Amino acid sequence: MAALHPTAAAGFARAADAYERGRPAYPQDAVDHVAAALRLGPGAVVLDLAAGTGKLTRMLVATGASVIAVEPVDAMREILSHSVAGADVRAGAAEAIPAADGSLDAVTVAQAFHWFDAAKALADIHRVLRPGGGLALIWNSFDASVAWVAALQALVHPHRRGEPHYSGAGWEETIDATGLFGPVSERTFGLVQELDTAGLIDRIGSTSYIAMLADPERERLFAEIRALVAGLPQPLRLPYRTDTFIACRA
Repeated sequence: MAALHPTAAAGFARAADAYERGRPAYPQDAVDHVAAALRLGPGAVVLDLAAGTGKLTRMLVATGASVIAVEPVDAMREILSHSVAGADVRAGAAEAIPAADGSLDAVTVAQAFHWFDAAKALADIHRVLRPGGGLALIWNSFDASVAWVAALQALVHPHRRGEPHYSGAGWEETIDATGLFGPVSERTFGLVQELDTAGLIDRIGSTSYIAMLADPERERLFAEIRALVAGLPQPLRLPYRTDTFIACRA
């Protein structure tokens, strides 16, 4: 199996339970858009790559397609196996997908492509897709146009130590550069996650580089977050933008 980024490997292992509790699903209209573009339904086979605890996987199962969920982190895959009925759960990485050549109608990647070796991953995704099969990349990211969310990001982002992250730009060029896929279609959707303060702490604690902080530093951050939202109405309404990028195998 290809080597994982050390922060992803250790951080998501440590934060798997917080990830399942604190991360939102994806907007139904975004998933419907992906399902229509990739022609998901009975008879189709879709592989959810780096599936985590199954936030997208369970929504793919609801399309009626046969779903394979691949996740490299043992702790995440353990939750995935128990929380998503109807998916074929496998260990594996994006650069060495555990599927036969030309065996899939679609591949989805939610909240994870920025961790991959893009060129190797796209080559292997191309390998496992049937001619005309499709790839969808999906990300939820905070909508920092809301003042308290911008303030939340200002508390969290200084703890980054150079880890890959979703920037919202450049993914069309990354896919186009391989010559393995047709034109990339991009659409953006909205999502609001309602959660209490404990849920917000789980949401931030599920971030790999936050999970890797020493306990005192992480607890100081959590105290700052509690102070930030202390005067806000409950449940908190945490807004996201959900970006989708879809391309067909050339």
